[in-house]
Amino acid sequence: MASHSLLVAPPAALSKPLSVPSRLLLGPGPSNLTPRVMAAGRLQALGHMHPEVYQIMDEIKQGIQYVFQTRNPLSLAISGSGHCALEAALFNLLEPGDSFLVGVCGIWGQRAQDIAQRIGACVFPMIKAPGGHFTLQEVEEALARHKPVLLFLAHGESSTGVLQPLDGYGELCHRYQCLLLVDSVASLGGAPIYMDQQGIDVLYSGSQKVLNAPPGTSLISFSDKAKSKIYARKTKPVSFYLDIQWLANFWGCDDKPRTYHHTTPVVSLYSLRESLAQLAELGLEKSWQKHREASEYLHACLQGLGLQLFVKDPALRLPTITSVVVPAGSDWRDIVEYVMDHHNIEIAGGLGPSAGKVLRIGLLGGNATQENVDRVTQALREALQRCPRSKL
Repeated sequence: MASHSLLVAPPAALSKPLSVPSRLLLGPGPSNLTPRVMAAGRLQALGHMHPEVYQIMDEIKQGIQYVFQTRNPLSLAISGSGHCALEAALFNLLEPGDSFLVGVCGIWGQRAQDIAQRIGACVFPMIKAPGGHFTLQEVEEALARHKPVLLFLAHGESSTGVLQPLDGYGELCHRYQCLLLVDSVASLGGAPIYMDQQGIDVLYSGSQKVLNAPPGTSLISFSDKAKSKIYARKTKPVSFYLDIQWLANFWGCDDKPRTYHHTTPVVSLYSLRESLAQLAELGLEKSWQKHREASEYLHACLQGLGLQLFVKDPALRLPTITSVVVPAGSDWRDIVEYVMDHHNIEIAGGLGPSAGKVLRIGLLGGNATQENVDRVTQALREALQRCPRSKL
């Protein structure tokens, strides 16, 4: 029998049916879910240690190896967003006092720097203005100067729309006894990436962009060199939840009997499995081509409206997320709100160091179509005609 009376009544809002509008998500993510992924999300939950769920986990690992183009046995999904995968990488690879080199040309380099500082690493940022990228020469000079154990680069810097080149960077890092960590949350499936062939030691991505799956799960893979560093640690990682040695066992990556670590989001794993299956059935090369063609069409349409692309060099433009200079005299908020209110389409402003400077338009996975480009172009045309130009 209850020993106290209730102080809080049932919320009136929860007595109403859940209502979610239908909206075209053309921001930097999340993207709209595909019918196949939504169908997976309606399936009944199973126990997280049931053999059927272990089978799904094994299929997810194979999907990760395909989309990352890696044979790494230590490939798995993290129960958390891309931020969680970044923390998993840094918590496991860095120990207090380790030298960490970070490419900072947008918000994701800033986040990597912040996380590493919190765990006591010696962080050396290479800083570029938004829209910049890092050359092999610049990286080599920093490697020689700081002698880091780890370098972070964002392949797709979603806050600025920059696509960071990767060919040669892994080989360069290894020449200086440094591991290479790459963020591919915004680029995976939309731009070519070859983990093994490019010498990437740790690669991670998220579920909610090109994969068209619900936010909340992420993908990560570790090379044998990265695994060796993790397993030779002198101290335990600061997070139990993200301890890769535990997760490797739970995901069946260490050839030992699986041991309970945490309760995985089983239904989200169904959706992640189906999203990887969709990409595998389409094929990486066709997906890369689809995103390249859709983004080039978008660029032409935007320039036809008199808008200026933020990234000047076409070779450095991220195919999945396009950044546009906010027109002089316009407030980006007015444009974003008009497109949402009058056309039910989400686009976004800048983020971190690009805040106030750009608009961002995402063509992610199933959303990367000419029809969607035409819709957002028409919405922007109206917004530019009707939004006031005197607020800035």
